[in-house]
Amino acid sequence: MPPKASSVLALVLLLGQGMLSSPPPSGLLEKLFQHMDLHQDEFVQMPDGQSLPIPPILLAELGSDPKKPTVCFYGHLDVQPAQKADGWLTDPYTLTEVDGKLYGRGATDNKGPVLAWINAVSAFKALEQDLPVNIKFILEGMEEVGSVALEEVVRREKEHFFSSVDYIVISDNLWISQKKPALTYGTRGSCYFMVEVKCRDQDFHSGTFGGILNEPMADLVALLGSLVDSSGRILIPGIYDQMAPLTEEEKAMYENIDLDLEEYQKSSQVEKFLFDTKEELLMHLWRYPSLSIHGVEGAFDEPGTKTVIPGRVIGKFSIRLVPHMNMSVVEKQVKQHLESVFSKRNSFNKMTVSMVLGLHPWTANISDPQYLAAKRAIKTVFGVDPDMIQDGSTIPIAKLFQTITQKSVMMLPLGAVDDGEHSQNEKINRWNYIQGSKLFAAFFLELSKQHS
Repeated sequence: MPPKASSVLALVLLLGQGMLSSPPPSGLLEKLFQHMDLHQDEFVQMPDGQSLPIPPILLAELGSDPKKPTVCFYGHLDVQPAQKADGWLTDPYTLTEVDGKLYGRGATDNKGPVLAWINAVSAFKALEQDLPVNIKFILEGMEEVGSVALEEVVRREKEHFFSSVDYIVISDNLWISQKKPALTYGTRGSCYFMVEVKCRDQDFHSGTFGGILNEPMADLVALLGSLVDSSGRILIPGIYDQMAPLTEEEKAMYENIDLDLEEYQKSSQVEKFLFDTKEELLMHLWRYPSLSIHGVEGAFDEPGTKTVIPGRVIGKFSIRLVPHMNMSVVEKQVKQHLESVFSKRNSFNKMTVSMVLGLHPWTANISDPQYLAAKRAIKTVFGVDPDMIQDGSTIPIAKLFQTITQKSVMMLPLGAVDDGEHSQNEKINRWNYIQGSKLFAAFFLELSKQHS
């Protein structure tokens, strides 16, 4: 253990003391839920404002009974920057409750879910009940800046801290609905590219040089315009050949998801999406690759007019990858395509293409015991079966844990789709937070049953 532990870790360690070994009595879950309802105001209380140094990666464990499954919770305690002047209605670093919504930076990403897990553990302690599972925590404070050193720690602890772990739970994403809970079983990967077109290092005056040279910006616009059409289809030859085939089972899962397309479009503040059905929209968010153009470096982008010809420009774009897509193949396809387009322009400029980031997609086995346990726990707490969803974004830690530890990884979100993670006025609903604490407690009991 690192010598400097935060107050959060101290709380976690204290929970392990004084637990009884008697089996859970009938009605235990009801007692746990009543305890959480009675103490929900305590769960919402903020720390005393003390300043702490940037925390190390914290590893903690409660229990080591070989007869019980061991579940490890990953969470992060750091947050995105925020200022009230950015458009917050309240101080982003003072938790504020308004109409059942808990506003504050990190409320849903990711401090709320971390505390919900701790609340579940503490409820067993408060009722002097033995935890039905062994608990481990891995909490970091650098996720928002790329999880500095996390991979190194996971590799180092593979045969130590993670050797007894059976299941890993991540709660760092959201439902696709405001009211219906979800389980996440996949995320897309990402390849980020830069394409540079260069004539010289200095810019040109368009009156002096316009019309007598190949302008880098014109070349770049043609290159970027060749990547995707107006319907969103990627124009790079062969890019769709590696996709996993669509099965009937997967198709049925899209049909069952609770998504009001009209409300989703309205809340997104867009006039119209490219697709008219829920199934098409979800498939293009989750199971098809997408290409997005992000920006141009070196171009004039300030207000006003400036008659400049950029001498060197860099276009930036990324491709979201889906299962079965090979990053090295995608990189080769992108380079071949751009080289072909550029060669047809007969430009005297120089073009270079580089892939600067590559992250694999992640897929889980939804028949795994912890997914079955989570489904039952959700039905117990919320009274409905969860939406089985994927996430169109890239969450590298899921693939990292799965690849290195070779353990089962599950994403169990607590937050609603409108929580606004990374945005102004981030919040988590008190209902999601308290019910989420209950969900984790129910999950412990269901996982114990599934494991045995």
